[in-house]
Amino acid sequence: MSRPQRIAILGSTGSVGTSTLDVIARHPDRFEVWGLSGHSRLDELVAQCQRWQPRRVVVSDEAAAQRVRRDLAAAGLRTEVDCGAEALCQLAAQPEVDAVMAAIVGAAGLAPCMAAARAGKRLLLANKEALVVGGELFMNAVKQGGATLLPIDSEHSAIFQCLPEDRSEWAARIDHIVLTASGGPFRRRDVSTLSSVTPEEACAHPNWVMGRKISVDSATMMNKALEVIEAHWLFDLPASQVRVVLHPQSIVHSMVVCRDNSVLAQLGTPDMRVPIAYGLSFPQRIESGAASLDFSALAALQFEAMDLQRFPGLKLAYDCLAACEGSAAVLNAANEVAVEAFLERRIAFTAIHAVNCRTLESVAAWSAELRTVDDLLDLDRRARDAARRHAKELTL
Repeated sequence: MSRPQRIAILGSTGSVGTSTLDVIARHPDRFEVWGLSGHSRLDELVAQCQRWQPRRVVVSDEAAAQRVRRDLAAAGLRTEVDCGAEALCQLAAQPEVDAVMAAIVGAAGLAPCMAAARAGKRLLLANKEALVVGGELFMNAVKQGGATLLPIDSEHSAIFQCLPEDRSEWAARIDHIVLTASGGPFRRRDVSTLSSVTPEEACAHPNWVMGRKISVDSATMMNKALEVIEAHWLFDLPASQVRVVLHPQSIVHSMVVCRDNSVLAQLGTPDMRVPIAYGLSFPQRIESGAASLDFSALAALQFEAMDLQRFPGLKLAYDCLAACEGSAAVLNAANEVAVEAFLERRIAFTAIHAVNCRTLESVAAWSAELRTVDDLLDLDRRARDAARRHAKELTL
């Protein structure tokens, strides 16, 4: 029997990271946890190290590293503990690592994703921002490094599962793709009351258990906007061939409409362990731990047109794809700042969209060639500064 596949999980204490470990636990002969990284949940990270005994762990700064080293030493573990962005990139590109689960939220995941791509890893991409921010630069790194890029977002995994393994056949087969959106917690709420939404209400997703940032993005539909941009790059499709429909049950995860108007769809219970298991085992399939879909219990599967008055952020994805290079990176940065301000109760829920729009309005003045990761990160920093100014203008 061949040796287990060695996995590095970037963002192991988040919802995708813990779900990945849950799938791995079901297949101890197939997978080995080689490395982990975490940011703020250090107690959970130490507990994961005690359970999985990885070779290396990366945290955000030296203070966190000293604490984790102390706790691991007390537990009798010799796990190597590093810190910082460079160490994270080194973990992603480590020669001993076969596959990298990229589950860090936000633009902070771009550099390690690029490192994994250049190193030719099997890259399980749950960090949509790597594609939204990195765009062509990231896709070129995947091609040049010979990496295998496997989408983990449930929608993009669904599209990927509906397509042949031979990517050269995709263009001839696809008329367009349809990403499904649940509508989040406010699909039926009176639009005039959205300005009074609380963080607790925004994070109460009816179908999925997710982190706070992505839960807010699902409530504003910015998550779907970012997914449209991600799909554009993943499947090499123009914006006109990427469409979105509301599907409140979250059973049909996305669809491919073929040139003969046949529709291929991937269905399943709303559980991230399904796309994670598929990414880990591709092209095979393994037990995920998700519950089986009970068709007899499904009263109906609903589909509705998008309501852009309720979810104006979705249109920004198409605006960015039609605008100058770097627009999507600016949108992502502005949204991260705006969501943080909302979660900290500094701006209203509806002000998230206002911050995003105001920040995007100035992007034309910043347009420049984006040739390196540093160029992208510099643009990201400037966009965040602008977004913080706009958020301050809209402070409650």
